[in-house]
Amino acid sequence: MSSWNPPRMNAPDSDQPESDLRVWARIGVLSFGGPAGQIALMHRELVDRRGWIDEARFLHALNFCMLLPGPEAMQLATYVGWLRGGWRGGILAGGLFVLPGILAIMALSWVYVLAGGVGWIAGVFFGLKAAVIALVAEALVRIGRRALKGPQAWAIAGAAFLALFFFGVPFPLVVLAAAGIGFLTARGEAVATGTAPRGATLRVALVWAALWLGPVALLLLGLGPGHVLAQVAVYFSQMAVLTFGGAYAVLAWVAQAAVEQFHWLSAPQMLDGLAMAETTPGPLIMVTQFVGFMAGWQAGGLWLATLAGLITTWVTFAPCFLWIFAGAPYAERLRGNPALTGALASVTAAVVGVIANLALWFGIHALFHQTVAGWPVWSSLDPWAAGLTALALVAAFGFRLGPGLLIGAAALAGVALHLAGLV
Repeated sequence: MSSWNPPRMNAPDSDQPESDLRVWARIGVLSFGGPAGQIALMHRELVDRRGWIDEARFLHALNFCMLLPGPEAMQLATYVGWLRGGWRGGILAGGLFVLPGILAIMALSWVYVLAGGVGWIAGVFFGLKAAVIALVAEALVRIGRRALKGPQAWAIAGAAFLALFFFGVPFPLVVLAAAGIGFLTARGEAVATGTAPRGATLRVALVWAALWLGPVALLLLGLGPGHVLAQVAVYFSQMAVLTFGGAYAVLAWVAQAAVEQFHWLSAPQMLDGLAMAETTPGPLIMVTQFVGFMAGWQAGGLWLATLAGLITTWVTFAPCFLWIFAGAPYAERLRGNPALTGALASVTAAVVGVIANLALWFGIHALFHQTVAGWPVWSSLDPWAAGLTALALVAAFGFRLGPGLLIGAAALAGVALHLAGLV
């Protein structure tokens, strides 16, 4: 299963396996805040703090992952892990990135169906939303400071924000437009940076395609297409190749199919699952595990629900390893191509606008109880949410509080407000 060796990075630590394990476990546990906060966390840990990867290479990897279907932050972790230690390093990094979220969502799903809801953690959710806003705002500033080099990058970021927030332009069109601008305006001569043997890449692709689709085929043949386990395996395998633009771009489609087509859960239950995913570690697309769990719960109880949730998670994330292990060698080779590098740099600039759009969207929905056509009703402002968010922003920007302490403090503050009957 070995593939083309990744190009040399910084010299590894003397105890690299143990060091990498600790670092990726830390990132996985602290990966709150959606892709923006997660990317900022990885930048802080991998670029600024440890120097495992330089700025240009980090942004190149991020640009490549933004063009792939699936959660870009998890794929970025897998990419950097692959650079560190080949496919074993990629599995370690990507696996540990999602493992805390898998465990958290599964535990909350059990509580949800056995205890009748998630009201007892309302205070935690309330506080975590303030921390998430602060983390996303910090990510916007950090990534914007590094990615927006020159008037063209600023113009692309601004245009991306306006297109998304005011005109509702689909995310893939924004990315394609940005990539086209960067491709056409790039200058320089191509410099070869390595080769990616096709045979090795094809072997890796076949292995991961079999690992991903093999269980789906077994479920279809063994249980039939009408069984809930086969249904979730097929549906979320299809979703895995269509999730361009991140989780927000596909959640409306998932919600409509799960609620209206398959009747796996109700609309309020879908919102509860989204709240779980937004306030637990890992990619927001982890909400699919809750959807799969509820599908199994409706069909046959707790253990079928658990199995359905795990199958959903597998077919959601297994393709991510396929995309990275098959595509990263070519992405590294193309680092020396100015036209493609320019296209990816423009995508990064557009991503700054995307993050700004998500930050504003999340802030509006977290701080206001009512919105009209996407705009907040000012009289519905939640003063406790606004106050706690302001404190979180001061802690993040003024006192440079780390994400772990910020998340913990915000959660405790939310619990205190809930126990006091204020939220």
